[in-house]
Amino acid sequence: MLVTLAAVAQRDEIIAFCDEFLDSGSYDDYAPNGLQVPGAQQVDAIATAVSANLETLKKAVSGGAQLVLVHHGLIWGGGEPLTLPMAARLRTILNPGVGLAAYHLPLDAHSQIGNNVLLRDALGLTPDPRPFAEAKGSPIGAIGLAEHGVDIVELESRLRSATGSEPLVFDSGPDLIRLVGIVTGGGSFAIHEAAEMGLDALITGEPSEPVMAEANEYGIHFLAGGHYATETFGIKTLGVTVAQRFGVAHRFVDVPNPV
Repeated sequence: MLVTLAAVAQRDEIIAFCDEFLDSGSYDDYAPNGLQVPGAQQVDAIATAVSANLETLKKAVSGGAQLVLVHHGLIWGGGEPLTLPMAARLRTILNPGVGLAAYHLPLDAHSQIGNNVLLRDALGLTPDPRPFAEAKGSPIGAIGLAEHGVDIVELESRLRSATGSEPLVFDSGPDLIRLVGIVTGGGSFAIHEAAEMGLDALITGEPSEPVMAEANEYGIHFLAGGHYATETFGIKTLGVTVAQRFGVAHRFVDVPNPV
């Protein structure tokens, strides 16, 4: 539910803060980061969500938000045509004058509120500062250390508790797991780098078709906790950060997706 507060903030000030805080201009990304749909200039309530689908946007609008912040926005690269689902999504926010901003790789990679570092912390792992999992020229992943080591059953249990979803597990690595690579969302691509770096396990959101065989051939554990479930951390924390800074109300719109 929205926490009602009296403050009214300027949309452009909120966006400027998010752009700077996340250093969004420094990323080459698959989609434009920042404001995608302008909406109202005055904002007293924001909503955050993982993806800007129709159900999410309807819930955000009905909840009274003037600005929606998401991880997966409406606009992606490639100049795709305006489809009927996209038109419905746009109408949902354009008619009431609700704005939308998206932050993709910057919200995966951020050192404080990024999806990967927050999932690492939720798993109870100690930070390993080495860069990991490059996407579009920027390292976005995180590495965590289980100082006393854990087995795959314990790591799976921690992931289940952190995400609230049932992980897919390929138990292909060593009995004692110490070094864990984390790339939320679609991070199966990082299994090669994880193996080359001597990591014992890779945690991501969703698997790719070849990854079961690759995990077995590399001798590394692979765990997929769900694309959606592993990417709630960053956008939810961004909403809390904005709400605290500007005094606006904040609601996280949860539309779970088993993928």
